[in-house]
Amino acid sequence: MKNYLILAAIIFMTRFTTAQQTIKLYSGTIPNNTTVVDSEKWENHNGITIVSDITQPTLTPFLPSKELATGTAVIIFPGGGYGVNAISHEGTDVAKEFNKWGVAAFVLKYRIPNEAKMTNKEIVPLQDAQRALQIVRERAKEWGINPERIGIMGFSAGGHLASTVGTHFSKAMIDNPANTNLRPDFMILIYPVISFKDDITHMGSRDQLIGKSPSKEKIEFYSNELQVTEKTPPAFLVHAGDDDAVAAENSIRFYQSLLRNKVKTELHLYQGGGHGFGMNNKITEDKWMERLKSWMMGNGWGK
Repeated sequence: MKNYLILAAIIFMTRFTTAQQTIKLYSGTIPNNTTVVDSEKWENHNGITIVSDITQPTLTPFLPSKELATGTAVIIFPGGGYGVNAISHEGTDVAKEFNKWGVAAFVLKYRIPNEAKMTNKEIVPLQDAQRALQIVRERAKEWGINPERIGIMGFSAGGHLASTVGTHFSKAMIDNPANTNLRPDFMILIYPVISFKDDITHMGSRDQLIGKSPSKEKIEFYSNELQVTEKTPPAFLVHAGDDDAVAAENSIRFYQSLLRNKVKTELHLYQGGGHGFGMNNKITEDKWMERLKSWMMGNGWGK
């Protein structure tokens, strides 16, 4: 009996590892990197895994069982002010929850903008995000995914990255020889940085991405509430009214822009919860992940 249990555990671990085999985003030269010295750090902060100094971006698939699989996929961008990736509670934990719904999930560990290691640091996260979407679309059949049901999800600064992908998809920042569609089919934005405008931005994220003295044109380019068109993908947004790190006005303005352009959208604005609560806002009994599940089902992405 003991040997059987050991064998079962080995089989389980093998399947688990295979299902989460990490993929390097770039097989050759990493665009915009001037150095490939790997000084990446993984640390635990009060139960939250934080990854810093990322120069080697990766994508980790989390695939549901074939019995549950819906054909829908979500690529997740953790938050961290463009300074780190909060890769557990805003990444892998969320991916595992999606798998319970039959949704494939992919956690992107994207590069941290760094002038000393990159030639044009401001486009590096967008390059990594577009590359992740390109990989998932081009390998969709292999993973049992419908290439027309691939969404993106971002938390905090990862929400800025996601909303940038969703509003700047017409220009490829990466090599795209197959002309793969870089427009996500939907966006999920959780307490996101949306705007780089002085009055509501998270200044730390802005400084990290585009510097402390950006031009007006650059600020507007990365203020994604100003970049919405009728072609912008549908969006689901969550924010807390008492968020003192990223003002809820970010989500509100993006939601209003989507409405003006007749893009399907849903906003859940909680009276409390602060910032960085991941899947669990402890101030309320309401579960925003359940609201998300209903929204996805209602739009045909959860069936």
